[in-house]
Amino acid sequence: MRITVDEDKCCGAGQCVLLAPEVFDQREDDGVVVLLDAAPPERLHATVREAADVCPAAAIELSE
Repeated sequence: MRITVDEDKCCGAGQCVLLAPEVFDQREDDGVVVLLDAAPPERLHATVREAADVCPAAAIELSE
């Protein structure tokens, strides 16, 4: 799995951080997503897929 994020789309909802804090974080000044791990281990794939699915701005893109 490979993850990319579109910071311009991010609305700072933070759902990705709540679901997968090992993979996503937020900037303190504006809440925009920060990608910590663009190629997470397989044990996190289901959680990352869920984070992408619940992102209200569709700012997270996944490729397998």
